[in-house]
Amino acid sequence: MKFLHTADWQIGMRAAKLGNSGERVREERLTSVKRIIEVAKSHKVEFILVAGDVFEDNAVDRVMIQKVSDILDSFNKPVFIIPGNHDPRVPGSVWDHPAWKASKNICIIKEEAPIKVPGGMLFPCPVSEKHSGRNPTAWIPTEPNNLIRIGMAHGTVEGIRQDEPDYPIPRDAAQKLGLDYLALGHWHSYASYPGPDGIPRMAYSGTHEPTKFGERESGNVLIVEITKPKAPPSIACIRTGGLDWVTIDREIRTQEELTSIREHIEALENPDSKLVEANLSGLLMVNEQTELDHIEQILHSRFLWGNLDISNLRPSPEDDTWIGNLPPGIIQDAAMKLRDNPGSSPEVSARALMELYAIVGEGIR
Repeated sequence: MKFLHTADWQIGMRAAKLGNSGERVREERLTSVKRIIEVAKSHKVEFILVAGDVFEDNAVDRVMIQKVSDILDSFNKPVFIIPGNHDPRVPGSVWDHPAWKASKNICIIKEEAPIKVPGGMLFPCPVSEKHSGRNPTAWIPTEPNNLIRIGMAHGTVEGIRQDEPDYPIPRDAAQKLGLDYLALGHWHSYASYPGPDGIPRMAYSGTHEPTKFGERESGNVLIVEITKPKAPPSIACIRTGGLDWVTIDREIRTQEELTSIREHIEALENPDSKLVEANLSGLLMVNEQTELDHIEQILHSRFLWGNLDISNLRPSPEDDTWIGNLPPGIIQDAAMKLRDNPGSSPEVSARALMELYAIVGEGIR
């Protein structure tokens, strides 16, 4: 048995904070679905599993549903899909669209019941509400047979840090249920979970296309091959993502570090397909303002989307130039009092100085 495991496409995600770049991000999610089909064909898989959250929600434009269906129809082999917590199986959901019934190869799974698949048996766990404390795999029977047994669920593996786990799944679910593989969705980074024997039999594929900054290993699908019941599954992680979301977190301690950061940003390849978020903290000398402006200009002009966060930068208390550049008189006197105030911490005084400098329109924005 050889199949492709994917999840969490979030088709129709709004990406509102990205402004005009949001349209490219939304379109890339559809383009990446096309890449999934290319990967499935090139690896000669027998079917595709989509473990929930195909869509951002049940209110997405119905044109998007038809587009997804058309792409999946081009595979010409079975595609098994379960609803996730973003697109749960409820009345009037995306799963009521006529495109699914018209398709010859797409199977939208709405019930907890075994399904025969090429080479074995599938135990799907469709989601019918956005939040739940119920283990979605609890229904799967443990009766052994001579078939390869695979499960497909959408939820949170126990041990992943979360205040209120949605659809909690035991870390040893695959072993306890006698599954040769458990295909998971819900979390957007690739992760596999070895059993007591050290063999990973359950995994998150992660999203096929990154959705935000901070996702560790997103933008992939998994090719899974199982030769016989109880055999260790072969799991290969294949890249399908088209965009890179790059986060740069740096603390400024010396004057040379800003230049190093700029050079690092300038060296990033394929800027048209990169979203870059630079978060700077630490101390800033007033003569570094030009370099800071240059970094911001590069981020805004060169990349698909760029942003510079300097909210955690503060003027160096050893640099009196900040005060010297302020208009003489009451403003400069106020700055000197802030600097010399023994009742405030250096951090508070420095931040107040920067705020004052910004007010007069000559400092950091």
